[in-house]
Amino acid sequence: MSDEKQILAIIPARYASTRFPGKPLVKIGSKTMIQRVYEQVQQASGITKVIVATDDSRIAKEVQNFGGNVAFTAEHHQSGTDRCAEVLQKQPEQFDAVINVQGDEPFINPQSITDLCRLFENENVQIGTLIKKITSESELFDPNKPKVIIDKEGKALYFSRHTIPFLRNVAEKDWLAKHTFYQHIGIYGFTPETLLSITKLPVSSLEKAEALEQLRWLENGFSIHTKITPFESIGIDTPEDLEKIKPFIS
Repeated sequence: MSDEKQILAIIPARYASTRFPGKPLVKIGSKTMIQRVYEQVQQASGITKVIVATDDSRIAKEVQNFGGNVAFTAEHHQSGTDRCAEVLQKQPEQFDAVINVQGDEPFINPQSITDLCRLFENENVQIGTLIKKITSESELFDPNKPKVIIDKEGKALYFSRHTIPFLRNVAEKDWLAKHTFYQHIGIYGFTPETLLSITKLPVSSLEKAEALEQLRWLENGFSIHTKITPFESIGIDTPEDLEKIKPFIS
């Protein structure tokens, strides 16, 4: 992508996770989870600077130990998006886009981040995210894997935990053969202006209904551009999830 774009990647990292306290500091092979995420982001093309955003001194110390950038944020933030906005406001540099990378995906593919960066070559993009074609019935009907429908320009029309669209007069076992469904991959990019604007918005009715933050943005008139990716990262929500990533550890 163009060298002119200055893109900041922020990795929000909390210690006080309900389901997995201390998650960013868990060792995966010889490295902590937060170090693995940081190093994956560094490999992406188009990223100017990487910062871990945290409210915990233990996480900050670990990031400093492996030579990474870290910024302290307030404890009261309700989401990683809010944490990213605080970090952005503290930066002396000017950026064209901000990428929010989840801190619990230690093997996120750098190409996914690169693809998200490239969305911002289009000056009309306010918010960017990734989607992936659904290939199995288990994914199609899993409420923990949000679905998205898009328009002809690749902009998101709606996100849902339910399977969308509904195929009328078609047996569910035949849905994948009759239509292309997309899963949402939860990584976002924003223009700085958009990031600061959306964090001022109150929680919306659709967001409450589906427990999906991005619906607040759509309800308030922001557009979300998507890019199709073949990659799906594995998020670590509980200690049991560590079993999923054993094949990737070197």
